[in-house]
Amino acid sequence: MKITVLGGGAWGTALAIAAAPRHEVLLWARDAAQAQALRSEGRNARYLGEVALPPGLRITADHSEALAHGRDGLTVIATPMAALREQLGALQHLGDGRGALWLCKGFEAGSGALGHEVAREVRPGAAAAVLSGPSFALEVARGQPTALVAASADAALAECAVAAFHGDALRVYTSTDVIGVEVGGAVKNVLAIATGILDGLAAMAGPGAPGLNARAALITRGLAEMTRLGVALGARADTFMGLSGLGDLVLTATGDLSRNRRVGLGLAQGLSLQQVVASLGHVAEGVLTAPTVLVRATQLGVEMPITEGVVAVLQARLSPAGVLQQLMSRDARAEG
Repeated sequence: MKITVLGGGAWGTALAIAAAPRHEVLLWARDAAQAQALRSEGRNARYLGEVALPPGLRITADHSEALAHGRDGLTVIATPMAALREQLGALQHLGDGRGALWLCKGFEAGSGALGHEVAREVRPGAAAAVLSGPSFALEVARGQPTALVAASADAALAECAVAAFHGDALRVYTSTDVIGVEVGGAVKNVLAIATGILDGLAAMAGPGAPGLNARAALITRGLAEMTRLGVALGARADTFMGLSGLGDLVLTATGDLSRNRRVGLGLAQGLSLQQVVASLGHVAEGVLTAPTVLVRATQLGVEMPITEGVVAVLQARLSPAGVLQQLMSRDARAEG
């Protein structure tokens, strides 16, 4: 299969590495200097420096070449959410009616749209799919066992994603619940910031410091928030007990490779948001997603107190300790 991966970041590079031994893969990097470095160094030094690129993987900075390569196969958009509209627009401009698959996790800033809502606006009638699930790019690039889910209303496009990426180390399930998979992928980043804040407070110890009990409660109640928002947007509740819901939440909230968790840890240590983001060197989608999640939840009348607390910390309206106190002082209620 001819596969184009648009985006030379960690995730795009990792999936290109995974697919290259079995398919004709072309990886597009926006920056010509980065593309040249990938070719000359044989690795993505900025994002995945320890993993060598397969010999058969082609690299380009020519966007037109990349789009043409994927026209008879599969085009995968591996940019941050902020660039999804642009990449879908390029496909629409070419009159390319085939489906597109994206890896973006989050809500679009400004519009508050999920990926499928952006796609419906930019490419009405065209098939669309999202690939998500509990996965750190580095482990995928290393060939460590990983399971993902490809969600699409178009069964042929979902099966195309399976054919492209399913292999010995990467298992790809399918789903028709695009909304649920996208909500899970977006909200888990916000909840990972919350868990990082909690773990950061726990590390300071002292009387009343949170521990593992608190972390378990936060993740569980966070899953309830995620599910409420997803169902209100039209998702199926059972999707959130799967890979893109509970699976991705547990990984991102507890894994040391999670950038969003590291944001929370830094904030709990007293660093400013600007200092934390600068120290990462990568995009932490939860920082951008959290305010939009809260806006959409408010519009739908969905209660999301953990998300609300994260936004308050990100905007420096409450301290990490203040948010914990606020959550613990909420009135008792039935769990369901």
